[in-house]
Amino acid sequence: MENTWVANHTVRSDFDLVGLFSQSKHPALLCVVIFVVFLMALSGNTMLILLIHYDVHLHNPMYFFITQLSLMDVMYISVTVPKMLMDQVMGVNKISAPECGMQMFLYLTLVGSEFFLLAAMAYDRYVAICHPLRYPILMNHRVCLILVSSCWLLGSVDGFMLTPVTMTFPFCRSREIHHFFCEVPAVMKLSCSDTSIYDTLMYLCCVLMLLIPVTVISSSYSFILFTIHRMKSAEGRKKAFATCSSHMTVVILFYGAAMYTYMLPNSYHTPENDMIVSVFYTILTPVLNPLIYSLRNKDVTKALKKILNVEFVFQETIK
Repeated sequence: MENTWVANHTVRSDFDLVGLFSQSKHPALLCVVIFVVFLMALSGNTMLILLIHYDVHLHNPMYFFITQLSLMDVMYISVTVPKMLMDQVMGVNKISAPECGMQMFLYLTLVGSEFFLLAAMAYDRYVAICHPLRYPILMNHRVCLILVSSCWLLGSVDGFMLTPVTMTFPFCRSREIHHFFCEVPAVMKLSCSDTSIYDTLMYLCCVLMLLIPVTVISSSYSFILFTIHRMKSAEGRKKAFATCSSHMTVVILFYGAAMYTYMLPNSYHTPENDMIVSVFYTILTPVLNPLIYSLRNKDVTKALKKILNVEFVFQETIK
């Protein structure tokens, strides 16, 4: 018995990712679709970052936070999707324990950072709309840097807390992870030890990670809605509501999926549903974010048109 336990821990140090393609009737088509979506996410977010960087009119706190959001989206879609696509193309579905731990850490850090960044963005909109005269002072460059650094730091705390504990549990059952990446709940199902205490602690940690940002967001938007309601200018109300509705769309999509994954009891979870929800906020949300913040934002669309017009004039001059 002891020899079997040792063999399971020493010889089999890798995991098998039983992901999306095993559930699909047309895995090749699904692979192409995910690859296209991945390229769209990378190009959309990269374009948004470059556009904000090069256009002087977009050098303000709101767009600074949007560049950080796009950077996080690029990074965390790159943590999961390339590995999944390469495995499908190469016909391999294994991931070593160190690779699994690194993927888990990066994913937790980036998702945790985005939780807090969305709260910082909500606070930024609150100051801009409710205290417009004091906005340049309350949201100066130093304050923005502190807020963004805090978001990254708090996200890394989540990664440093959960990853080592999760990966040090003994895995003496099946090594098949019923997911397309090493997400904590999917990996924990493989442990042969009692994880109930850790599950409770992880639940409390996730509640705290979600509760603080949600409190900030809900408070900020309560004050914002009250201020918008009191505005006399119809144009001002329209502009404020358009800006806030874009942010709220992202918040609802991202937090809704995260709450399902980490806060609902296990009885509500199935491997298939977990993968679908994970696809939603690890693959689709990074594609939607640049669309939401560009197509619904007049300043961004204006800057994009200006760059496209300059390129068109430049090409005509060469001809």
